[in-house]
Parts: sequence; structure tokens; C-alpha cells
Amino acid sequence: MQNPSSEENTQKRSLPTGVVTIVFAIVLGFLALLAWGLNNAQKGPIQVGKSVPPFTLTSFSGDVYDTAELQGKVIVVNFWASWCKPCEQEAAEMEQAWKEYQPTGEVIFLGVDYVDTETEALAYLDKFNITYPNGPDLRTKISQLFRIRGVPETYIIDKEGKLAGVKIGPYTSIGEIKMMIDPLLD
Repeated sequence: MQNPSSEENTQKRSLPTGVVTIVFAIVLGFLALLAWGLNNAQKGPIQVGKSVPPFTLTSFSGDVYDTAELQGKVIVVNFWASWCKPCEQEAAEMEQAWKEYQPTGEVIFLGVDYVDTETEALAYLDKFNITYPNGPDLRTKISQLFRIRGVPETYIIDKEGKLAGVKIGPYTSIGEIKMMIDPLLD
């Protein structure tokens, strides 16, 4: 038989059922949120052949480029940074390709400056005489959309808004760039 004082101690230590239920619900919610975050992190980049969600890039000069409005053109999205040495390796080829495609109006290049300062980014663009639209990836929204792993990375979006090609690392020649774009033109 239990001692009466022991029975009183047991009753004093137990929590009301409502409090236990609320704590349990909070813990379950936290675990669900954690699972969702881990699942998103493991998805990897957008897959070739899948539609690319629309996004906007505001250039350093203040122009806004909305990919939803650019549908019907091939869009070349190049992630770069001023501190990235491999980005420097492809800078001249990217600019040369832009100058070749620009007059046709069928292709637009968008440079997305990743985790950089505006001063350094503008100096980089000036150093390599880059004239195609470039802008900062504010709050890394665009890089999170593509789930990039580093820079440089380039994503080619076809005229229907689907991912047509991905290049991880720098392009080594203008021919390599053209091999990814030319098949997408009429």
C-alpha cells in the first residue's frame, strides 16, 4: 500500500492533459517543419525538361527583367561573383556569345551576381567589359530557386520556359556556349 504523502506528491507533479497536448502539438509541428526543410534541401537543382518558375532580376542599372515576360526567347541565366576565379575564365566567352546573339532578339543573357558587394561586382563587370544585363541576387532568392551549388553555374531556359541545359563550372569556349543555345533557336 502506498503512503498517502507519496500519492499527493504524484498528483502534484502531473501536468494537466491540455498542456501536454499543446506541447505535443508544438513538438510535432517543429518536426514537420524540420522534415519539410530537409526534403527541400535534398531536392537538388531544377531538372532539365521541367518548367522553370518565373523570377525577376533587377539589374545594377535599375532595369527589371521578368522571365514570365521573356517567354518566347531563350534565356541564359549565368550565376557568377567577383571573387570567383573560374567565373573570370568564362567572362570573355559569355560576353562574346551575348554580342553574337543580341542582334537576333531571340536570346537574352541574365547575369546573376551571387553573394557579392555592389562595388566589387561593378568593378568585375567593368574589368571584363560585360554589357548584357546583370544584377544582384538579393536575399539569394534566384540562387535558391535554382538550388545552385556554387559559381559559375549557367542555366539555359528554352522558349517555352523549360530548363534545356545546365553547365556547372566555367565554359571553356564560345563554341561550348553555342552548342547549348543553337539547337533551341528556330
